[in-house]
Amino acid sequence: MGTSSPNLILASASPRRLSLLAQIGISPDAVRPANIDETPGKDELPRLHALRLAAEKAAAIDAPGDYILAADTVVGVGRRILPKTETESEAVDCLRLMSGRSHRVFTGVSLIGPDGKQVSRVVETRVKMKRLTGAEIADYIATDEWRGKAGGYAIQGYAESYIISIIGSFSNVVGLPLYETKNLLTGLGYRA
Repeated sequence: MGTSSPNLILASASPRRLSLLAQIGISPDAVRPANIDETPGKDELPRLHALRLAAEKAAAIDAPGDYILAADTVVGVGRRILPKTETESEAVDCLRLMSGRSHRVFTGVSLIGPDGKQVSRVVETRVKMKRLTGAEIADYIATDEWRGKAGGYAIQGYAESYIISIIGSFSNVVGLPLYETKNLLTGLGYRA
């Protein structure tokens, strides 16, 4: 009588994370978004915010004996955490702030193994955006790609035409650093 192998649960509602995992041949057995408070702590830096949220999202899913994978992507300008934009004015403010300068994208990735062991990493990518004109900002707002996105843009779309350079992982900016995620899964014994 064989025992069933542990399932992989993705604790995220992001369709981008699902498609990124599919790129490396991983298809979660279930998608169960974690419902946690994502408010930054007082004076919390972007890197630590991403790491904390990923760990809390993984821990919020009750699935003993399974793998639980969670991630959170945060855009930071200096010490400031940019919002996941819900309104046009928030998106415009973010784009103006990033226009003509570098920002950092941090993704915290957290994995709980079937034995309950939790491992977490944070990956940082530096992104430099061109100086945007008012017309370019208006054009981007019209795409609607900014809705619900950290920092008010999705790099895997129209906004990529505004990016001068990326130092680090492209998949990290999309929402899940594949190299580190695969290493975490392999390290805890997951086999696709």
